[in-house]
Amino acid sequence: MKPGAQLRARVGIYRLLRISAPVALASQLGIRLVFPTPSILPDLVIFNAAAFLAAMSAYFSPLFNDRWSAIGISSAVGIWAIGSTLSTAESFLAFHVWRGFSDIAYALFYPLMLLGLIRAFSASKRLKAVELLDVAIIGLGATSALASLLLKPAMLRLDGSTEAVFLAILYPIGDIVLLVIVMLAIWMQKFSLRSILLFMGATLFTASDLYFIFTSATTGYQFASLYDDGWIFGLILISEAMWHHGKERIINPKLMSGATLASLLLSGVLLGLSVMHPTNLPTFVLIPAFATLALSFIRMSIALREAREIKDERALARTDELTGLPNRRRFINALDSLKDTEALLLLLDLDGFKTVNDTLGHDAGDELLKQIAIRFSRQIPKNALLARLGGDEFGAIVYGSKSAGLEVAHALRACLAYPAEVGIHSVTMSVSIGAVVNDSKPELIRRADEAMYEAKRSGSGVTLVEL
Repeated sequence: MKPGAQLRARVGIYRLLRISAPVALASQLGIRLVFPTPSILPDLVIFNAAAFLAAMSAYFSPLFNDRWSAIGISSAVGIWAIGSTLSTAESFLAFHVWRGFSDIAYALFYPLMLLGLIRAFSASKRLKAVELLDVAIIGLGATSALASLLLKPAMLRLDGSTEAVFLAILYPIGDIVLLVIVMLAIWMQKFSLRSILLFMGATLFTASDLYFIFTSATTGYQFASLYDDGWIFGLILISEAMWHHGKERIINPKLMSGATLASLLLSGVLLGLSVMHPTNLPTFVLIPAFATLALSFIRMSIALREAREIKDERALARTDELTGLPNRRRFINALDSLKDTEALLLLLDLDGFKTVNDTLGHDAGDELLKQIAIRFSRQIPKNALLARLGGDEFGAIVYGSKSAGLEVAHALRACLAYPAEVGIHSVTMSVSIGAVVNDSKPELIRRADEAMYEAKRSGSGVTLVEL
């Protein structure tokens, strides 16, 4: 099969996969309406198959998506489908698995979906470690704070152990966090079909979870009711959103940093209160708070390292790699900021440097430039700027009077009077210097360049151009 035909076939399969989850859900609803009694085919097989198909649809969504968004959402839906399959299988089949498996699957749904939703609203195509840590810190911090507030009221209304009550309130807390993230993201960008589908899907999934918890605590949850399809429908809407373009711009990084800081502060307050009143909260509720603090320290170290790397990159962008002096870019920026400052501009060109390169080689020439740069640096005042502009050309900005600048120029020329040792060779160089007073007039460099070539032609060494 030709490559073009293979591509069309693959696209056709992906489109078929895209509609398979809604078709499966519609089939399940149709069977349930005709045969209301719960049975294996609609309530175990087709119901969970629709969730798995929604996960596959999100994973194979178009390439305009950020891949981490597709991976996060598809993994979240897929792991929720695993938990759902384990839970519903116990109602129909004669086997029992540890309840913790499905609880773990349902709990993992939230951080994975949180990651996927944040990336879905992001214009950045590269996943950063700090971004991952922000997601984890916000999720853990919000969970620990809300759990600490809701645990005692929930224990008065719900039956079971403290751990069971904690798991019972963990799910709505996760739903609220996800819904808040989606609402914030939509608030910060224009509406699009993608954002609307994500919002509708998160809202429907949250409503189904809250209804399940409410009925479980009051009238009693009725297994395999029509309300269960709200979970699947919400997940399908979220997966379908991945097939539509969104508006550019993400959740503002400042907002993410603020939410991360708030989570850190809440966790710190919670741990402080637990020390003052150790019997108020069980230890396992404090685990997310401890994890929030630990991840915050990791995030801080990574952020500091990235800041140093950015600073180093900026320094390298403004530094000559060979000599370590400022480069032409930094020199031009300094020149542009002179304005009315009293200063003398010097352009320096080594005499006969090309001959050294041709006879001794470029390595010898590089070594000679390093030595000359060191000599020049020793003659430059601390408040002056010396830069390598390229090749054997240097530039200097000497702040102060014209006479002070000329003294520096002659010192620069004099420092080359004695030879430099390059390997086994002794090389003596001279330099021609063009000088021009900063008069706030244009073409300062051109005039200094003309003065430098005049110094080279006349052999005077230093030439000052004044208008």
